[in-house]
Amino acid sequence: MNLKHTLASVGVALLSVTATHAQPIYSLQSCLEEGLQNNYSLRIVRNNEQVVHNNTTLANAGYLPTLDLSAGYSGGIDDTDTKMRTTGETVSEHGAFDQTLNAGLSLNWTLFDGFGIQANYKKLKELEAQGETQTRIAIEDFIATLSAEYYNFVQQNIRLKNLQYAVTLSKERLRIVEARYSIGSFSRLDLQQARVHYNADQASLIKQQEQLNNSRIRLNELMAVSDMNSPVMVQDTLIIPDLTLKFDQLWDNTLRTNATLLKAEQSQSLAKLDQQAVLSRNYPYVRANAGYGYTHSMYEVGSTEVRDNLGLSFGVTVGINLFNGDKRRQANNAKLAVENARLQREELEQSLRADLISLWQAYQNNIDLLQLERDNLIAARDNYEIARERYLLGDLSGIEMREAQKSLLDAEERILSAEYNTKMCEISLLQISGSIAEYAM
Repeated sequence: MNLKHTLASVGVALLSVTATHAQPIYSLQSCLEEGLQNNYSLRIVRNNEQVVHNNTTLANAGYLPTLDLSAGYSGGIDDTDTKMRTTGETVSEHGAFDQTLNAGLSLNWTLFDGFGIQANYKKLKELEAQGETQTRIAIEDFIATLSAEYYNFVQQNIRLKNLQYAVTLSKERLRIVEARYSIGSFSRLDLQQARVHYNADQASLIKQQEQLNNSRIRLNELMAVSDMNSPVMVQDTLIIPDLTLKFDQLWDNTLRTNATLLKAEQSQSLAKLDQQAVLSRNYPYVRANAGYGYTHSMYEVGSTEVRDNLGLSFGVTVGINLFNGDKRRQANNAKLAVENARLQREELEQSLRADLISLWQAYQNNIDLLQLERDNLIAARDNYEIARERYLLGDLSGIEMREAQKSLLDAEERILSAEYNTKMCEISLLQISGSIAEYAM
């Protein structure tokens, strides 16, 4: 029997190892790698960036000429009366059918339009850079969202273990009460209280399993896993916030690398380029054109029966718009747009400063709270052990024992909340400062 039992134990262990190897264990970095590659929203954002990149061409800016190939046919049936000058005789033709066939190439090229083409190309390049910035903003938002959900999943796991421990304590208490009740040491009231508390802890555990499942599904959704109901195992079993962040360094990084601030600066550059394009209309323009074509004409009346033309045509047009009636309005609005872009950038910087200060204060408060709750947890554990010994000796009531147990669970919950809240502040601070991508490295 012992040999069979040993072999069965080994078999179970091997099955457990096999199952563990079959199920990948995710770290935060591996979650981010999979999500950054597969997430549908990010794939759409990258496609939009590629569209902007495709639009950044010399042709789209107007630098290159246009070349058209055309062909046509026209015909006419006319009644004509022709009076000869020499004789005065009138010659009439009825239903004269004239036809013309033509084919040719035409080239049109704007050589200069008051620096408007240059402004358009610079605007396309700036839009391309802004598209890259928009992609970066989406990626940073995704990293922050997935990181927060990853640590929420870790938090829900820890909370589940705490509640499982609470159920174990309540079950042990119920066992003691049932044993004491059977020999008459405890009353029926003590037994019912122990059962109520045990059932309440089991109900909390069931609800917590639901919370954990919701977080697991959300994590799979962010990683774009095909089966969102698939199990998730994470590497981290604790939430360890970074307590070394420095405010001055965070603010310096915000001014240098914050993607939203960079996008505002790009919008300011775009407004200036729009103003340049409006002002370019005050300059003359130079346009060149050329054509090469063939024309075949057939006449039913007259001295000419057939005429063929094959040749090159070209020309240059120089002009300037003397009066539009709308130039001043457009110029004033362009100037105001530049001013608004500057004000929006300054407003955004002020808003980022306010957000950073608020988050920093919350970060500092949570660090202080974390240290306090760690001390409280030690006291709560000592208090529970003392209460348990007194309870076993019959020197403590069931309600008082329950209070000691609840105090321990509350202390564990508060320290878990403090750790998670500190981590959320850390994620937000890094996102504002443009350093959130460090999580994916």
